[in-house]
Amino acid sequence: MSSAFVSLVFAGIAWVALHIGVSGTALRGAIVARIGQGAFRGLFVVASLALLGWLVHAYNMAGPVAQLWIAPRWLVVVLMLLMLPALLLLVCSLTMPNPTSVAGRHALEAAEPARGILRITRHPMLWAFATWGLLHLAAIGTASMAVLAGAILITAFAGMPSLDAKYARREPERWPAFAAATSILPFAAILSGRNRLALRELGWWRPLLAAVLWAVLIAGHPMLSASNPARYFH
Repeated sequence: MSSAFVSLVFAGIAWVALHIGVSGTALRGAIVARIGQGAFRGLFVVASLALLGWLVHAYNMAGPVAQLWIAPRWLVVVLMLLMLPALLLLVCSLTMPNPTSVAGRHALEAAEPARGILRITRHPMLWAFATWGLLHLAAIGTASMAVLAGAILITAFAGMPSLDAKYARREPERWPAFAAATSILPFAAILSGRNRLALRELGWWRPLLAAVLWAVLIAGHPMLSASNPARYFH
């Protein structure tokens, strides 16, 4: 086992520890009580970016380590196209009020907080990360990707119920109605009749921005890692 792969494993453990062992536990409250909410958020963002950089760097340095499976060319193309809805989830999570995000805490005060992408899932950003992890794990069947994607998947899936519990405690009067009109699982609230699909609320520019971002990431992927996904379209 190479030192680079060991570094990747430790980076993955540190990533999970920060997002679950710190942010998702009572330790967060203890730190906030000492340094304040604003300082904690700032440090958390800096630590997250630093760990993400460590993860990506260690992944690139480690290489494949072991090939666990090889996805056929046609499947890789399909998986790459499925990144489009994942990026749409990400764009919507960043550009629409969301009660489960730091910036959108006051969104619960709206007359109808469960609008737009929240009709599909109340955790669009975490589902964007989870979808990224699942698609990349399926496309790149290496031990290194298993560690990288696994760290992202663990924090994404563990973060959904953790955020629900946190906001249920913070907003005991408003949260139940929002939770009843939304769902963790995409489209579950719509299929159960608790909400409706309203694609117009997403606007035209968000899907366009997601498509542009997808093209930029495909073209710029070689700068992030040794792989060049654009070759699958040649």
